Amino acid sequence: MAAIVMKLNRTIYTTVMNLPYSLGNKIRIFALLALILAFVSRSSGENTYEDNTYEFLKREYSLSKPYQGLGSSSSSHWEFMGNTMIMPEQIRLTPDLQSRQGAVWSRIPCYLRDWELRIHFKIHGEGKKNLNGDGLAIWLTKDRMQNGQVFGNANFFTGLGVFVDTYPNDDKQHERTFPFVSAMVGNGSVAYDHDHDGRFTDLGGCTAHIRNVEYDTFLLIRYMKNRLTVMTDIEGKQEWKDCLDIPGVRLPQGYYFGISSATGDLSDNHDVISFKLYELTVERSPEEEEDQQEITLPSVDYRVDPNVHVEDEGRSILTTFFVFIVSVVVLVVVIIVILFLLNHYKENRRKRFY
Repeated sequence: MAAIVMKLNRTIYTTVMNLPYSLGNKIRIFALLALILAFVSRSSGENTYEDNTYEFLKREYSLSKPYQGLGSSSSSHWEFMGNTMIMPEQIRLTPDLQSRQGAVWSRIPCYLRDWELRIHFKIHGEGKKNLNGDGLAIWLTKDRMQNGQVFGNANFFTGLGVFVDTYPNDDKQHERTFPFVSAMVGNGSVAYDHDHDGRFTDLGGCTAHIRNVEYDTFLLIRYMKNRLTVMTDIEGKQEWKDCLDIPGVRLPQGYYFGISSATGDLSDNHDVISFKLYELTVERSPEEEEDQQEITLPSVDYRVDPNVHVEDEGRSILTTFFVFIVSVVVLVVVIIVILFLLNHYKENRRKRFY
């Protein structure tokens, strides 16, 4: 679409410049046609990438002002729960008060194969640094509208969770600077370890200074060709920066999008300004098409099941202990043999002098 618009612009420019009118008329005609083309391009909701990947805004999965698709009626595409408040300029998931939870969830399951999600959000409050919490989470999960301890959602979730964590629960957390953005793929049997900020189950992430800033903050989540990419635009420069890029992520279709937040002893305002989902049309090779078998359970190719990892870790401890005991026994036997041989050598040498 972008290429077509550019081509039309060039054609119109040439045509207008050849018109037998005065200079003023030419300028007015050109300006009018340029505005019409800009409007058509913008309203089409379509963009393109350099690699022949096109994107189309999916309004049924999106939220933006004045949030008409959000409500409790059965005709609404979205519904909210908990302490969520619908305001003229934003959706406030939680106010800057203790022990609050809020969420909005899509009523329509998503069957898009490849997609890109852009969230415009704001986290702010009266608390000083490290005296605020807890953050928000973006979801694509099998179940919806559930309360829980993971940023207001259920712990043992099935699907994808992307977390904007503003408070370090783990006092020994030194390798990460908060706020921190991370992602996790859950299969319903692995818990998000909230006490350790999800360190043992997440796929990695990045530091993101997004609290109490004067400019707009955005998060981008892209799922394309079984690759999960997370990017941030949080410095007021209108440019995306890499945060997370994981290949081999397999997510089933028919799951629900949602965004939730929670406060505990510490609090913040957690606001959502817009939530826009784009369908990506991607060219695939025959090999990639063959790899697109039906996915029934979320998984990541390279990551080992944490339950198995714990078991293997226990075995390794037992193996280490066993090796240590055997080594000690062998060392004692060697020392005894050396002492015996040394004593035998001394006895033989003593006999030579007699």
